[in-house]
Amino acid sequence: ENEIFTRRKRIPKSAKHVKSAVIDTFVELNQGDYVVHVNYGIGRFIGIERVKAAGNERDYIKLEYADEELIFIPIEQVNLVQRYIGNAGAPPRLDHIGSKSWAARKSRVQKSVEDIAQKLIELYSKRKASRGFAFPKDTEWQTAFEAGFPWEETDDQLTTAAEVKADMEKPAPMDRLICGDVGFGKTEIALRAAFKAVMGGKQAVFLAPTTLLAEQHYETCLERFENFPVRVAHLSRMIPRAEQQDILCRLAAGEIDILVGTHRVIQKDVRFKDLGFMIIDEEQRFGVKDKERLKELKANIDCLAMSATPIPRTLHMSLLKIRDMSLLATPPANRQAIETVIDAYRDERVVSAIRAEVERGGQVFYLHNRVETLDEARLRLERLVPEMLIGTAHGQMATHEMDDVFRRFKMGGFHVLVATTIIENGIDIPNVNTIIIDRADIYGVSQLYQLRGRVGRSDRKAYAYLLYPEEKALSEIAMKRLQVVSDFTELGSGFKIAMKDMEIRGAGNLLGRDQSGDVYSVGFDLYLRLLEEAIQRLADESYEAACEALLELEYTGFIPDTYITSPQIKMEVYKKIASLSTRDEIDRVYRELEDRFGPVADEVASLLSLAEIRVLCKKLAIDAVTEKNGTIRVEFGKVSRISAERVLRLIGESGGRVKLDPEKPNVLLFAAGNISLAEKSEYLREKLEALAV
Repeated sequence: ENEIFTRRKRIPKSAKHVKSAVIDTFVELNQGDYVVHVNYGIGRFIGIERVKAAGNERDYIKLEYADEELIFIPIEQVNLVQRYIGNAGAPPRLDHIGSKSWAARKSRVQKSVEDIAQKLIELYSKRKASRGFAFPKDTEWQTAFEAGFPWEETDDQLTTAAEVKADMEKPAPMDRLICGDVGFGKTEIALRAAFKAVMGGKQAVFLAPTTLLAEQHYETCLERFENFPVRVAHLSRMIPRAEQQDILCRLAAGEIDILVGTHRVIQKDVRFKDLGFMIIDEEQRFGVKDKERLKELKANIDCLAMSATPIPRTLHMSLLKIRDMSLLATPPANRQAIETVIDAYRDERVVSAIRAEVERGGQVFYLHNRVETLDEARLRLERLVPEMLIGTAHGQMATHEMDDVFRRFKMGGFHVLVATTIIENGIDIPNVNTIIIDRADIYGVSQLYQLRGRVGRSDRKAYAYLLYPEEKALSEIAMKRLQVVSDFTELGSGFKIAMKDMEIRGAGNLLGRDQSGDVYSVGFDLYLRLLEEAIQRLADESYEAACEALLELEYTGFIPDTYITSPQIKMEVYKKIASLSTRDEIDRVYRELEDRFGPVADEVASLLSLAEIRVLCKKLAIDAVTEKNGTIRVEFGKVSRISAERVLRLIGESGGRVKLDPEKPNVLLFAAGNISLAEKSEYLREKLEALAV
């Protein structure tokens, strides 16, 4: 259509909502969850309660601490409360309010993160200092190659491709992770980068964890590079030995530009003439020895890793900015979310799922992960649905047999493929839109997510059935895993799934034995925050940790149930408002709320006004803004940030409404009277902005 009429279907800008910080969106609190308050320590989240006091109505976060002590946190301080992520197995001990143990633990962790921060900075600066190869700018060939992509790129794809190419043009070696769902276009970005590397006169290597996936990438490369003078070769244990030797000789002579393969391409006998670029698909699938070899290989070459659900350690490194990370969260046009069903195994359920898919012209994956009983599973299905043609595939088959099975299945030779997890990575058969996973309770979160991603790769509605034995009681962890996969069904959830996986497994084992105790004692989120502050402090001597001003103003502010009904969305909006740090962000959130929920309610406008006052307090290093009987008391932490001359002028021009506190020279008193918070914030902003140097 677009070639004939030269028009393209565009997604309206209003559909792209403002995103809150990555770490906030996955922290969805449920009643009974453990939380960490920066000042009080580990408690339990009871809920959000509306309290009316002195004529003002507000929402408070209700937390329970040791000995059933309750504490109410004003909702505007929600950014001081984070979900506790530490050891998934044993629940943490609740803190006593007012005890010194929390402060002692926090300062101990602060000291220990200083050492880690030092090591991380050394590692980071070493990486920045090492010299790589600065690839030349894009050529006309590059433009022609990118124009040959048969689909329309998503916004995220274009942004990520630009980030990758900008990294390649810098002299420091690139180390970037692309995190995006299956079928969201990670491979195309990698191929564009590989083409750029070849145009810069370097060789590239494309590494995949399985022979099937490597073969698929090889075929994609042949197809994409068909009209360009790029020589591509494929190396894996399946290639005959004589052919392997020929490929190795040509590689060493520089006659091969891009080598696609499995672990085989990182063996000692593989020598490149001039390697400059490496792509690693599903990096988490490689073992420790392979990773050590990869480290040697990628010491000073550009490296691009791709994953749908990165393992916690990789994710953690990216969150700490040790590695750069790009997120592909926009689904391709017409892609639909996969409908996920979690249920006990019943023959009728399996029969109806298979028949429904085949009747609409589709095919089915049936996952059974025991090679010994795979034939039994096939025979059972043949008895249940005798009219269907059924095939099997597993990793112990000979290569030619497996290739034959997948080729026949892809060509529509049979309806159902009973297979082991060999189908987990990269099998791309758009006509398969139903997957039935037998014994789903034994798989990990990211594995289930990867398996589910084998379907739904076209514009047709796809279904995933996660079945567990009817008579068997599931363990708590298995239930949690299945719950996570069913909760995150919307497109682009891979990143959130990885975060949840980190939560279920526990975050303590990420950093090695030494730090796990620290993570458990303060929770992963606060640990990350302390570590990030330590890194900033060591990297920049003039850095000052941002202090939260204490705000105690008389006002009514909450999100009415008539405005936002869902408690989870409400919590997310509260968090978003609490984490605002610039005037632009406040305007953006205001517009987003209007766009999503209609005209902003007065009570919500009060919360946004409060956020505005908080932004001003940061700018002027104000410690506290408190109000009593119509008088606002503003206490300055750093008097050097304001001009004494301006203070005197403000006092002189106010007609007695602004004065200095006679007892404390760093405190200003403002007479506000009985006005709304919006007017109060306008009044305060006007006066405080007049003081800023």
